[in-house]
Amino acid sequence: MYDLTGFQRDLLYVAAGKDEPHGLALKDELEQYYESEIHHGRLYPNLDTLVEKGLLEKGQIDRRTNYYQVTQRGQREIEARREWEDQYVAAEA
Repeated sequence: MYDLTGFQRDLLYVAAGKDEPHGLALKDELEQYYESEIHHGRLYPNLDTLVEKGLLEKGQIDRRTNYYQVTQRGQREIEARREWEDQYVAAEA
């Protein structure tokens, strides 16, 4: 996951927290977090990168709408990243 941008990691995390979200659902969630508009030209190429890296699977809901699902590899990468972060960010007691 070291080779992902912060935006790509955020996309992966949001996708992991939802049940087969479509692109616009991911976009809406991230726009709330970033408090700014995310253009399709930024969203979909980054989703495609995550699919190409084997972290997300892309399926089709209908002719115009795709859904995304985190792969087992993607889930392992998320877990490894969290373990790495835990080394440096102590949980509050």
